[in-house]
Amino acid sequence: MPESTGGNHCGDEHFNPVLRGDDGALKRALYKSMGHSDAQLRKPQIAVVNTYTNATPGHYNLNAVAEQVIQGIAAAGGNAMTFGTIAPCDGIAEGHLGMRYALAARDVITASIEVMVRAHGFDGMVLLGSCDKIVPAQLMAAARLDIPAIFVNGGPMVPAEYQGRHWDGNIVVEAIGWKKRGQIDAAEFRRIEDIAEPGPGSCAMYGTANTMCALAEVLGMSLPGSAMVPAISPQRLQVAAASGRQIVELVRQGLSARRIMSREAFHNAICLLLATGGSTNAVMHLQAIHQEAGLGRLPLAEFDRLSREIPLLAALYPASEYDMIDFFEAGGIGAVEKALAPRLHGEALTVSGQSKAALWRDTPVSCRPEVIRELRDPISVEAGLAVLHGNLAPLGCIVKPAAVPAHMDHFFGSAQVFDSEEQAVATILAGNVAPGSVLVLRYEGPKGGPGMPEMFRPMKVLEGMGLSQACAVITDGRFSGSNRGLFVGHISPEAYEGGLIALINDGDEILLDIARRKIELVVDDAVLTARRAAWKPVEKEFPRGFLNLYRDRAASAADGAMLV
Repeated sequence: MPESTGGNHCGDEHFNPVLRGDDGALKRALYKSMGHSDAQLRKPQIAVVNTYTNATPGHYNLNAVAEQVIQGIAAAGGNAMTFGTIAPCDGIAEGHLGMRYALAARDVITASIEVMVRAHGFDGMVLLGSCDKIVPAQLMAAARLDIPAIFVNGGPMVPAEYQGRHWDGNIVVEAIGWKKRGQIDAAEFRRIEDIAEPGPGSCAMYGTANTMCALAEVLGMSLPGSAMVPAISPQRLQVAAASGRQIVELVRQGLSARRIMSREAFHNAICLLLATGGSTNAVMHLQAIHQEAGLGRLPLAEFDRLSREIPLLAALYPASEYDMIDFFEAGGIGAVEKALAPRLHGEALTVSGQSKAALWRDTPVSCRPEVIRELRDPISVEAGLAVLHGNLAPLGCIVKPAAVPAHMDHFFGSAQVFDSEEQAVATILAGNVAPGSVLVLRYEGPKGGPGMPEMFRPMKVLEGMGLSQACAVITDGRFSGSNRGLFVGHISPEAYEGGLIALINDGDEILLDIARRKIELVVDDAVLTARRAAWKPVEKEFPRGFLNLYRDRAASAADGAMLV
């Protein structure tokens, strides 16, 4: 028999306070217009935030994931209601105006979830996402709303295979350089394009998307062992169903997101980020989530302090040959946490209802020690990320030692200055960059960009032109998690706000010293004073709309570049 849509409404039996009593009658009636029954409306009302789109490969499988989440919610005695948000793909946005919207989209997604959940008064939510800005945005929303929440990702993509090795889709950008240098012809270039992205999932390397999915698990917001399950694995759907069941339990227990995302959880997340050499973008995302969790400012000094204590235990593609499938097979996040346990807070809670320490007791050590090392035998005593300071970045900037060739740890070179990414790419492809140069890409910060776009293409075309191990790149913009080489981003203050990066001229000498955490412009103070007197910020043209708001309200990259 179908569930009744009529009958007595005493009001008290509804779990959700918005639906109780006479005041809830209109709301119940509106829900009933879509087929929700009285029996369903008496249950915990769970939002399923499904960011499915067939425009973003990391989100292409989320309808199937959502179906399993909904079934899990129903099985556990909850009622699921679905809504979506925008979910732009950084890979499709890169290299044109769209990339200026990518980071800014994080605040739009967070706000859209906040608005819908507040408007409907949901009891809990399951957040479905996979990609670069969507994952941190959803975690920001969970922290801001502070209701029971679980994050479920769509899983990593399997890698492409080309000439006997695995690649992520960014092989296409490198192939542009190969084609330019005559190493491949147009037909081979097209073949690479056709095989580069073999199926759905977040890109097959330890870039921002997979880094943030990993950190969601470390923060305790995903079911243990779930972050690195491949997109095409049947286990991905099992995780979804289990997450649906568990969110109802969290609602009944009243275990909200801020109890999970504690100071101890953020300590653990920073340590894992450093131990695995994750994306540099994760720094600002953790800062933004930390703020939303009511924990205040998360300074770069904390990343700097821990980077001197946490060794590199897992070097992953693009910093090594090991991709996300290798990482999953080696034990994934749980195996790294197990190895790193003496440096972590075991009392931190997870959405499973267990503490980290309880989970580690049953977690096996890595079955592939070549992928995940033990604490006593690290890949490097230096962490995978580091914070540099100096006259060029008094507020700090970020470098990824895990992706830097060893001979470039100390680099002294002459500046070649560009006021836009497009200008830099054209110059590199024209063959007008000399080995030993420090490419300075400025006016690409949160306000100067505006939007702090990724400087993805300059690094990739340097690689394709055979210059990635002979040139450094520094910027007040960001980098992609897929980049490798000596790249320094998030320079703060940015050029638009009068940071010293705005005063660099072609030919100036710049020192980069990772071991000493130094970034210095070697120019006399008197010369810089004269340049500052003549300085005016570069004003870029961009469409009227959300970027105006973002430029006016965005915090510094040193504080997470979120709207304030």
